[in-house]
Amino acid sequence: MSLLDSSVLDRIRGQLVLSASPPSITDVALALRDDGVLLDPESLLLEADRLHGEMSGAGLLTALLADPTVTDVLVTAPDRVWVDRGRGIERVDVTFADDLAVRRLAQRLAAACGRRLDDAAPFVDARLSDGTRVHAVLSPLAVSGTCVSLRVPRRRGFDLASLVACRSIPEQLVPWIHAIVRARLAVLITGGTGTGKTTWLSVLLDLVDPRERIVIVEDSAELVPEHPHVVRLEARPANIEGAGAITVRDLVRQALRMRPDRLVVGEVRGAEVVELLAALNTGHEGGYATVHANSAGDVPARLEALGRAAGLDREALHAQVAAGLDLVLHLERAPDGSRRLASLSVAQRSGALVEVVDALVIRDQSIHEGPGLDHLRSRLGAWAPKED
Repeated sequence: MSLLDSSVLDRIRGQLVLSASPPSITDVALALRDDGVLLDPESLLLEADRLHGEMSGAGLLTALLADPTVTDVLVTAPDRVWVDRGRGIERVDVTFADDLAVRRLAQRLAAACGRRLDDAAPFVDARLSDGTRVHAVLSPLAVSGTCVSLRVPRRRGFDLASLVACRSIPEQLVPWIHAIVRARLAVLITGGTGTGKTTWLSVLLDLVDPRERIVIVEDSAELVPEHPHVVRLEARPANIEGAGAITVRDLVRQALRMRPDRLVVGEVRGAEVVELLAALNTGHEGGYATVHANSAGDVPARLEALGRAAGLDREALHAQVAAGLDLVLHLERAPDGSRRLASLSVAQRSGALVEVVDALVIRDQSIHEGPGLDHLRSRLGAWAPKED
């Protein structure tokens, strides 16, 4: 809690925000002194440090973002701040003075991304220079107050060994994952929000032969695979005048002309599904993408919805999925918040349509065979792990 009256703080903020560059702690301390604030040196320094933290960087959220275990920081109201440390969302003891303080933080983060956030443009989705994903919605659109959602990029690389160690995958399944990459199967990684789709995509890319060229297309760049030959393309939103947008669909088209051995779409959420499926059907083997889906069985319906919005009719989409998609790797979050691999499923024809059939299902670290296992083995060919 501040030792100073809110009117004094507002006055100091108003003075400092007019400076040409972000204020330093010394600038804040001098502004407090010049305003006639009478505090002992230690208290003055503490107040200056607190006010400086509020007016620069991520302010009160800085310590949370620096925590290596934190993957998400969420502000839903001035007195409601939450984090995810891999065990589900938990509330933390951080409180903003009021909604105006949250709004100032959101606007500062948006400005750091080169984006506008005000009453005329009341929401933003952008990325900071360190890779942190920033999403914010101002009140009154956000009824309980300005909402800020920060997705922190992974600070350490995950590999199969670390996924086994954190019980995201049973060790017996590791040979299957290696085989899927070596056999150049086209893989769709699915799951709900926060299930680890991007992490798994990075793990697969780290296993790709270093002699292969990977071209990655993302709406917001997050993937940084440990691979010697990677080209990363990032979509661009429209400017303030509404011009200059470069979509994921635009970039997928360009990626196909860049001689990719592996085409990767960070997340399929729109019309780019047409170009992706076309690529998987025209010799671009071993492509990877992620898509939101509640279960592996829901994937055909999800792709239908995306394809319909892009003008691709149902039969044409199912024909392309049947010919181009090999595997669905589905992820889920356990009740305790942990992320885990739920199943490996294959796309099979069922009449004129396609259905996704489980090949291997994981429950409580045990692997259970599904009706699609023979089909998966046939797709893996010589790479398929030997039966015990």
